[in-house]
Amino acid sequence: MTKVGHIYLIDDDESMRTSLTRMLRELGYLVKDYASAIDFFEKLVPVSPAVILLDMQMPDMTGLELQEKLVKLGRKTPIVFVSGQSHPHQIVQGLKKGAVDFLFKPFNLEELLKAVSDAIDFDSRQLKRVSIDVETKRDYESLTPREREVCGWLVEGLLNKDIAVKLGTTDATIKVHKARVMSKMHVDSVQTLVKKYLESDLSNHPLNN
Repeated sequence: MTKVGHIYLIDDDESMRTSLTRMLRELGYLVKDYASAIDFFEKLVPVSPAVILLDMQMPDMTGLELQEKLVKLGRKTPIVFVSGQSHPHQIVQGLKKGAVDFLFKPFNLEELLKAVSDAIDFDSRQLKRVSIDVETKRDYESLTPREREVCGWLVEGLLNKDIAVKLGTTDATIKVHKARVMSKMHVDSVQTLVKKYLESDLSNHPLNN
């Protein structure tokens, strides 16, 4: 049975790569292995949820250098660094740039599987968050300019009568606009609307600028 999750294994040690790949596949993961960071970078096909198991010390391109390239590309696949000899500053750099874990060779199977499982869970949540964000922005774009104004004031905490004053209209008209906002944004309370609005940073949406 295949587990949900891809593992990209990047290590220049062939015996380590072969044994890890076989073991992880037996456990149900979809594993793709690479002998170098450059090889991975050239054949990179974004897949989620996934984790990159990345050796820190490799010729041609180090793990840190690959991580930096991925960050610049906006690739957010979580990285678990694996290393036999890393300096503290390399560990700090890797973690600062978003690596989710760091394993030292030789590591035990339990450590590896926990790191892999946590990273894939993290990527699943990340993927879900992006998906929700896209839906929320699409819903927001379906609002008319006046509905977006009403939405903004609702998020600010204003009551219908206060919004009516701000927009120079009647309380009854604002009630209609509010009902449409709630329907189009797929929310059943102002609290949920506020949560969606803030989490998707709609105040900085291009339609508001």
